[in-house]
Amino acid sequence: MADVESFQLDHTAVLAPYVRLIAVERGPGGDAISNFDLRFVQPNEGEIPTAGLHTIEHLLASLLRDRLDGVIDCSPFGCRTGFHLILWGERTPEEVAPAVADSLRAIAEDVTWEDVPGVSAVGCGNYRDHSLHSAREWSARIVAQGLSTNPFRRVGV
Repeated sequence: MADVESFQLDHTAVLAPYVRLIAVERGPGGDAISNFDLRFVQPNEGEIPTAGLHTIEHLLASLLRDRLDGVIDCSPFGCRTGFHLILWGERTPEEVAPAVADSLRAIAEDVTWEDVPGVSAVGCGNYRDHSLHSAREWSARIVAQGLSTNPFRRVGV
């Protein structure tokens, strides 16, 4: 089986919340894609409840595209401690972290239920499993802690 970088990461050594560049991959034509680890919760010490994580996912899908050019995808980790963020081009944590922090701030402070995209049976595969209340609480907690741009020490925005 192929080695997967995130399974090689020492999850006991990182200090969440942080934004970490996992890798920059190049396609056959030379196009670059940056893959980020947006770690919001300390691994093995907690997890965002599924309904809150699901709502954060739907909101980040739009909010990050409003704040960053070239967003390809933002998908939650199965462990529910954060997200993968995939972007076109070579990007840095210092570029990405402010957009993520502002998106989380918007979730915590500004967003209403009417703002959450894709929460119907037509727009979502599990539309009943959402919680704006949980999304707001977790986003506020992450914003209050601050996002580090270094996964092993607190250096942040």
